[in-house]
Amino acid sequence: MKKALLLDTSIGTSNIGDNIIMECVERELAPILTDSFVFHLPTHVPAFHSYAVWRNSFAVQNHATCDYKFVGGSNILAKNMLTHYPQWNVNVFNCKPLAGSVCVGVGAGAGEHTDAYTTHLYRKILSHSYYHSVRDERSKRYVEDVLGLKAINTGCVTMWALTPDFCAQIPAKKADNVVFTLTARMQPDPSDQMLIDTLKREYDHVSFWIQGDKDEAYFHAFSNTEGIEIIPPHKAAYEAVLMRNNIEYVGTRLHGGIYALRHKKRAIIISIDERARSISADTGLVTIEKNDLDRLPELINSAFETKLNIPFEEIARWKAQFEEYQDEDNLD
Repeated sequence: MKKALLLDTSIGTSNIGDNIIMECVERELAPILTDSFVFHLPTHVPAFHSYAVWRNSFAVQNHATCDYKFVGGSNILAKNMLTHYPQWNVNVFNCKPLAGSVCVGVGAGAGEHTDAYTTHLYRKILSHSYYHSVRDERSKRYVEDVLGLKAINTGCVTMWALTPDFCAQIPAKKADNVVFTLTARMQPDPSDQMLIDTLKREYDHVSFWIQGDKDEAYFHAFSNTEGIEIIPPHKAAYEAVLMRNNIEYVGTRLHGGIYALRHKKRAIIISIDERARSISADTGLVTIEKNDLDRLPELINSAFETKLNIPFEEIARWKAQFEEYQDEDNLD
């Protein structure tokens, strides 16, 4: 029996979007994982103590010898791994057991600058043999040109199931009800008040899903929130809302919006950083800039089809590296 290690971005996370990502990672890797013994290790907190790595403990040996090691999605490739809170909490002293890890739909962090330490660390951890699955062209350039490794732009793993036939079932016209998200900031953003006011005006019923650990307190900093239903910070609770009839999504949380699409609900994603912008540029995901919310009522009330440019051939190329995907074409 093979052993597979999942470096799981949902362990220790403050963002339920990581749970959505890992659900999709495990689904797409099912041909490998189904008959393997699967280990889960965290990325947000250190997987190993440096002392355990130095003494080569049995646990270190067990994980280091896995046949496959996969890193599950998110914008995990921060460009400064000396920061106080990297997306991937690993360093040169404890990274040895993770050598040979393969990325699954990951993104590069913000900014253009990277440092020698970060490049050195990623080259120690990430596989030099396999192609890495990245979620946009910007991340592909980073992995290839800066890290000197092989990459395929597969798009975000959460979007691999969004085929043309599937997307054709997503309504084009506005729903009567909406579920929305916010992304907490240090101070209340007037644009978020504009968002709340717009949704209260345009929809019969408004629900707010708490995707991040600070989002509920942030929500309560705004006015005009009376009558808004608060959805608990659990993926199952959000999924139950998406199972309702006549509802759609508007919000700042990228994977909250993609998860709505996966449940055949129309989605408008408010772009607040490079993640949504890069994915939208590559796939045609419907987004609107946060500083352009005066156009949101028009977009809400317009009819638009969900037509996504998902690189299915590139996804198949990436999967074809692994013998468990018997029906895929070869990389050559």
